[in-house]
Amino acid sequence: MSLLSMILSTLVALEFFYIMYLESIATTSEATGRVFNMAQEELKRESVTALFKNQGIYNGLIGIGLLYANFFSSASMEINRLILIYIILVALYGSFTSNKKIILTQGGLAILALISTFF
Repeated sequence: MSLLSMILSTLVALEFFYIMYLESIATTSEATGRVFNMAQEELKRESVTALFKNQGIYNGLIGIGLLYANFFSSASMEINRLILIYIILVALYGSFTSNKKIILTQGGLAILALISTFF
């Protein structure tokens, strides 16, 4: 796998660690409200907090998977592509069901990283 692909997929992992931080640790922060376009009152609802914390763990595991693929796996290209395709599909789904910008904000870097694996 090329150095560019490793850098881009590591940046995607860092993006997902940031999302995990917002969802699981800083659940009711102003930054979380701004990123997810949600009011503070909504973020403080117990049901929303529980859902965010659970979703944050999934996002953190995606980041861990990308780092594992980059630095420890003997099949780094295949694992990276699999995870990046998953991220892009989830971003595409989110753009249809939630906010059209998600395909760029959540999936844009993953798209670039996936493309870079073919060169």
